[in-house]
Amino acid sequence: MITLTTPPITPYGTDATLASLLGAIAARGQGFASCIDDTALLRDIQTYAAAVEGRYSDIVVLGIGGSALGARTIRNALVNPYQSTVPRLHVVDTIDPQLLQDLSHSLPLSSTLFLVISKSGHTTETLSQYCYFRHRLLAARLPLQEHMLFITDPLHGVLRPLAEAEGIRAFPIPPNVGGRFSVLTAVGLLPAALLGVDITAMLSGASAIRERFLSSSVAENTCYQYACVLHQQAEAGRNISVLMPYSKRLQTLGSWYAQLLAESTGKRTSAGQHVGLTPVAAMGPTDQHSQLQLYAEGPDDKQFTFLTIATQPLLPIMAEQHIPWQSHLSGVDFAQLLHAEYQATRDSLQELGRPVSTLTIPQLDARTLGALFFFLEGTVALLGEMLGINAFDQPGVERSKELTRQYLQRLH
Repeated sequence: MITLTTPPITPYGTDATLASLLGAIAARGQGFASCIDDTALLRDIQTYAAAVEGRYSDIVVLGIGGSALGARTIRNALVNPYQSTVPRLHVVDTIDPQLLQDLSHSLPLSSTLFLVISKSGHTTETLSQYCYFRHRLLAARLPLQEHMLFITDPLHGVLRPLAEAEGIRAFPIPPNVGGRFSVLTAVGLLPAALLGVDITAMLSGASAIRERFLSSSVAENTCYQYACVLHQQAEAGRNISVLMPYSKRLQTLGSWYAQLLAESTGKRTSAGQHVGLTPVAAMGPTDQHSQLQLYAEGPDDKQFTFLTIATQPLLPIMAEQHIPWQSHLSGVDFAQLLHAEYQATRDSLQELGRPVSTLTIPQLDARTLGALFFFLEGTVALLGEMLGINAFDQPGVERSKELTRQYLQRLH
């Protein structure tokens, strides 16, 4: 389902090495690999989505980081951006007052559903969004239980008792799944289902990749192979990782992956060493015209991953053979042009000794998107163990959250 090609690297290691890394991940007790088996949640989401079909013209995700990027990636990958589809999905991962005001004035509140996504409910940005739109709904005399839905911790946090007190429906986030690994929980699956995406297919694709991820065979485990590439190139001083999809619909996947890689690997080891890979989300062929010059002749501190789709729509360019400046496009369709640009960019970088990997999916649909999500999650989990850090925590952001609360308290 996902084909991986990599630059020449030193041997991946033994099956015993891989088994040890998988054991270390299992010992951390994380649920990103098991949450895709929650068939009861899948049924609940599908039942709810069917029950409200046609009820809402607009769905608004109130969340930030991992609570927002997954839903946006799914929408952009699988929903035609040029059609006036209903419902429309708005992902509000901002506290910019101008944008919030613009959205608020544009929404038909009586046909809008707000998805408030936060495991703890203490996320300041999400809490502020919730307070604002709750007030707007109450001012419009609209029942909260019909226009708000929570996705949160199943037992704890501030949203759970609030849901019970006000009769607001709540879907669970597994306690052992962090935000950046949560796209295949209700965090991503519920917005997807409301958009009409086949979430059963998404989970099927993820499950197929999980079989490879859990394999202790180096030859079969492509997540491990890719993690080895990322690690070895970082060890060689190329700790900037560029992900460059050749599909406009997968552009947001780069932003989702940037959080996954940065927040998972940017840590201090037990020995006090600072490690981590810096992600760059690029876009082919757009960034051939904005970033490629740096990649080709700038510092040799980057490694590159191209993401391509094998089967694309057949759309002829209709160039004329007899017109000189069009002749090279004669008989060519857009898929061929896109692939030629990928090949040319790849080869030009390889000629300069830049390390290039390629991930290829057969087509872009719900199943392959689910596979991509899990493939990258599994890769980053393995990469964390190679780096000697816990890929699942984020202690570096806690101080910023604490200071934000202190600054706000001074305003009272």
